[in-house]
Amino acid sequence: MHAQRVRAALRGWGGVGAMAVVCALALAFVLLLPLSQSHGSGGQGLGGQGVADARQARAKTCPAPEKQTLPPSGADGPTIDKIKARQGDARKIIVGVDQNSYRWGYRNPNTEGAELEGFDIDLVHQIAKDILGDANDVQFKAIPTSQRTDAVKSGRVDMVVRTMTITCERLGEVAFSAPYFKTGQQVLAPKSSSIKGYDTLAHKRVCAADGSTAYTQLDHDKTASKLVAVPNQLDCLVRLQLGEVDAVVTDAALAASQAAQDPTVELKGAPFTTDYYGVAMNRKANDLVRRVNQILVQYRANGWQESYNRWLSATLGADSGPSKPPTPEYLRKS
Repeated sequence: MHAQRVRAALRGWGGVGAMAVVCALALAFVLLLPLSQSHGSGGQGLGGQGVADARQARAKTCPAPEKQTLPPSGADGPTIDKIKARQGDARKIIVGVDQNSYRWGYRNPNTEGAELEGFDIDLVHQIAKDILGDANDVQFKAIPTSQRTDAVKSGRVDMVVRTMTITCERLGEVAFSAPYFKTGQQVLAPKSSSIKGYDTLAHKRVCAADGSTAYTQLDHDKTASKLVAVPNQLDCLVRLQLGEVDAVVTDAALAASQAAQDPTVELKGAPFTTDYYGVAMNRKANDLVRRVNQILVQYRANGWQESYNRWLSATLGADSGPSKPPTPEYLRKS
């Protein structure tokens, strides 16, 4: 079936089935990115106080990773000069994004060419407008969760804007901007499930995206009896619908968007971590980090709220904690 006919058939979509088809088409025909092979790891645990103690111990060794960034600056530098020196059609900023996270970065089948849309995509356009003068001077590259840091380190992209949590481990590989969104890890499961939250996942099959904060947490805590890794977050929702796993653990913001796609699932329990999304860049690109932080200063004052209201307020609420941008601090000096 041709992609055009598929998009026509899906017009007016609202379910995850349509979303999965669109994502499959996009992956197969648009960007042809290789998928990471799914794998699992097992371990039994009851969660509870031991899990909480482990999280607290790790937090003490790495306080406030979201503050480990450079102060904002509007000045150009070698990295930005290199971007601006690109010629012709190549004069674009290259950004790694998601294309199957509903309302964050996804291909809308009801637009011409299934355009990328969402909260993260709005931020990318703002960055391009500031650096290159045109919000559309962007080359998007769809990057699986597990390949985000490698894409930045290898120079395949100038930055990644893809619901990427700022962590101490990742700070050893890439630099981050100040945070642009606050969230936390949460459990997604069928409404009929007896699962009540993270500490009730013992003897359960749990899915998380490979390379995600959720996967790292689950693997460390040995909370579930079976941990299933997939390339992208949406794959977990499909596994859940097929009955191949009992629950999904992901960022609360992403879990809420997945629940909006499928009314048979819901968020279980409260978020059990506090996490922040940041823009990931090369560790040597200090000028770009400072510039993005300057853009975020302006974006928080004018643009952030409009984007939140458009994409996220329906699932996360207009008056909830995530409905305001986090206040930045800058602890790095160079």
